[in-house]
Amino acid sequence: MAILALTGLVAMIGADLFCRNAARGRIFRSTETIPANDVALVLGTGKLTARGNPNLHFTQRITAATALFKSGKVRRLIVSGDNSVRTYDEATDMRDALVAAGVPTNAITCDYAGFRTLDSVVRAKTVFGLTNFTIVTEEFHCPRSVWIARRHGLEVVAFAAPDLSARWSARVKMRETLARTWCAVDLYLLNRRPKFPGPPETLMLAGQSSQ
Repeated sequence: MAILALTGLVAMIGADLFCRNAARGRIFRSTETIPANDVALVLGTGKLTARGNPNLHFTQRITAATALFKSGKVRRLIVSGDNSVRTYDEATDMRDALVAAGVPTNAITCDYAGFRTLDSVVRAKTVFGLTNFTIVTEEFHCPRSVWIARRHGLEVVAFAAPDLSARWSARVKMRETLARTWCAVDLYLLNRRPKFPGPPETLMLAGQSSQ
């Protein structure tokens, strides 16, 4: 038991170090300093909590994505989330919230098969043909998102929405530590791919013609 516990601890520490190293210098916290990209990928989360209350993590990501778009640092947003059951649709909820915040509908593309962070990030390449883009999520989630992208040969930066207070985010951050360990397994041992890797879709940017 002691050996298993030690192995698990080493794996968690190693995964965390790999994750942080991959994301070093690629996470930005202000629209003034982040490099411009054509497209931002907004990672999904539910609009409501399990108890039916507004999900503050959802609000943080929408606020960050809106600020990034309105600053002119991106021209299009892809909202990628889980839509595995009819009554749960992260992508549509994010799109509607962004439109309510003043982002034009025609500047938003929905990816309904972003079941996990890996799926969302890799599908940005396999479905939408992106190799260089901005990831929008909360600060605790940024390193793992960037790590996945870089492992798949993508040049990305991340725009970090502020983390919630410890009262609201302690459990999420604990889960993130475990998620980084499992991410290392996905990336280096299982070579896991998105559940639905395609087919390709054309992503139109503002000012482009479909001709």
